[in-house]
Amino acid sequence: MDHMSRIEMLIRDMTLVEKLGQLTMTAAGYAVTGPVIAGDSTDAIKAGAIGNLLNLFGAGHVHELQRLAIEESRLGIPLLIAFDVIHGHRTLFPVPLGEAALFDPDAWALTAREASREAAADGIAMAFAPMLDVSRDPRWGRSAEGPGEDPWLGAQIAGAKVRGIQGDDLSAGEALAAVAKHYCAYGPVTAGRDYASVDISERCLHEVHLPPFAAAIAAGVAAIMPAFTDLAGIPMTAHVGLLRRLLRDQLGFDGVIVSDYNAIAELMRHGVAANLSQAATLALKAGVDIDMMANAYRLGLPAALQAGAVTMAEIDAAVRRVLTLKERLGLFDQPYQRGAAPESGAARADRRRLARSVAARAIVLLKNANDVLPLAPSVRRLAVAGPLADAPSEMGGPWSLAGEPATHVGVLAGLRAALPESEILHASGVGILADDVSGIPQVLDLCAAADAIILCLGEAADMSGEAASRAHPDLPGQQRAFAQAVIDRARMLGKPVVAILFCGRPLVVPWLVEQADAVLAAWFLGSEAGNAIADVLTGSVSPSGRTPMSWPRATGQIPIFFGQRPGGRPADSSDHFRSRYLDVPNEPLFPFGHGLSYGRFALSKLRVTPPHARQGDLIEVRVDVANDGARIAQETVFLFTHDRIATVARPLLELKGFGKIELQPGETGTLTLSLPASELSFLGLDLQPVFEPGEIEILVGPCADRSRLLVGTVQLLADDRPPVCSS
Repeated sequence: MDHMSRIEMLIRDMTLVEKLGQLTMTAAGYAVTGPVIAGDSTDAIKAGAIGNLLNLFGAGHVHELQRLAIEESRLGIPLLIAFDVIHGHRTLFPVPLGEAALFDPDAWALTAREASREAAADGIAMAFAPMLDVSRDPRWGRSAEGPGEDPWLGAQIAGAKVRGIQGDDLSAGEALAAVAKHYCAYGPVTAGRDYASVDISERCLHEVHLPPFAAAIAAGVAAIMPAFTDLAGIPMTAHVGLLRRLLRDQLGFDGVIVSDYNAIAELMRHGVAANLSQAATLALKAGVDIDMMANAYRLGLPAALQAGAVTMAEIDAAVRRVLTLKERLGLFDQPYQRGAAPESGAARADRRRLARSVAARAIVLLKNANDVLPLAPSVRRLAVAGPLADAPSEMGGPWSLAGEPATHVGVLAGLRAALPESEILHASGVGILADDVSGIPQVLDLCAAADAIILCLGEAADMSGEAASRAHPDLPGQQRAFAQAVIDRARMLGKPVVAILFCGRPLVVPWLVEQADAVLAAWFLGSEAGNAIADVLTGSVSPSGRTPMSWPRATGQIPIFFGQRPGGRPADSSDHFRSRYLDVPNEPLFPFGHGLSYGRFALSKLRVTPPHARQGDLIEVRVDVANDGARIAQETVFLFTHDRIATVARPLLELKGFGKIELQPGETGTLTLSLPASELSFLGLDLQPVFEPGEIEILVGPCADRSRLLVGTVQLLADDRPPVCSS
């Protein structure tokens, strides 16, 4: 049967209760992600009053509820089963901020594909991912779930993740519908406090926060979720301008818009709706199709319809979009195909190997004084200490709902497996948050017996993610006192200290970076965390991760990001009255893109061709890269631009590309980066794209530290002007 005729026939035959059921999503109770817990929904499914479920996984459970909808409801419309598949399903990959550190679109897509396969085998058809909120404030806990601070990077991740989650055919048994979230500008919440109001300029909205969502739409994303937050007083769940006009009319998104958890009912708390009926009316008119967990459509829209506040045509349009998505997913014709057969052991083993490889590549080596790492063969006795040294359950990080903590590999286990001939000494010393310091002396005794000390420090998994903002994003509890005591003792003994930081955000720890011999950002690496860390510490893998967010040296620098505009009194001026702090430098502790390896790279001979370019031209940027170190390693090279004179002041650096090159010791290679000249357009005075003639700086290097970048130029020409010949 033609799917459109099937859908139109269903809409024609539906009662209002059944229509509103297709616009309702409720929790099955297997996991809790918000303040409302649903009761038994069995009778409502049979009555056609619930058409979508979340927080349910396991093929047997899913198929049983699907059978109720198909065989025992009047119209037999299949359920849409959704779940938070944020960074893996049962097998966990690094949290998204950690995965962003890979700077590898193929890897981003591959982990999404594998997570989708695993979730589909559990009967799931929709993933509440990718999370695309640009974050420049590490106080905000949901930084862990997103792409970092840069909109161009966010757009690359968006496309890769949507393609990975959905595959080439959404109706395939291993494909899920992706949900791009949280549209839009959730990241700049006031003071980094989750759920707080957002008030930013239109230019910031369009230049920074919209591009990842536009990229997701261009990649064919099936669904979009509005943010909990309001933007300048208009809650996103009721934002006609950004949902209906911009998202649907301008960007052409014709998929499903699904609310966040209880967000429609929360319009009353925002103060824009007096009751549930008004809240439902606002959301429906803004274009929200599925009401998650508020029961606002089921309970509020009948009265709104009777009062003429909404029309049946508006309800039908939302129902049509939901049914079309179910059709695209193949749910009408093959409702039980997801989870029809268990995955093979080989598939699961391959996924674990991928998780280990990706986790190792996500680790960022922040500091490595005197080449302390990799651990020398002479290190035969290793002290592994700290509250996260033997904490496998914490390695999964936030949003690991289907994760299996019993299968996670902690640091202690990973090192013992990697170094069977070495003696691994262990004591935690302190807890993550506890005030008890009575365990510190035991660790200090271990220092005397060990050749090197590994300190495993940082946050608990639930200190990042939703509702996990931190006013002091440093080491919690007594960890600073503990680490300082260990470092002081190790310095007296002449023993090296390697600090590993587990976190879902950049931490403010300049004192630790100054005093430890080596520091690694390990984020939350997932199921294979301990093995991945052992791979890097022992040198079987050279670290290659790069920071996707700037690491501040003081909380007072936040928000901090590389894409700032120069201002009229820039920081590099010798004038006293310039943009600066009295007590700390302006620069971050570590800039965007920072990361060391076990090689030592030098860049030279930047070439930019052609010297003049029009909007349709392709600019090629070549740079020579030499590995002057003693080990094979991979370097990531970033391509930034700066439009020095424009009708709208441009950021000092804008990311436009990156590339990787792996070199043997003593080897030199040439890396070529392509830049379409059209990407040098920007939003003009009217927020419409403009391509202005003029000189553009092309900057290439290892991170967003301008002092380390090679600089070239390209002259942009108007399409109706001949090239300017130079003598």
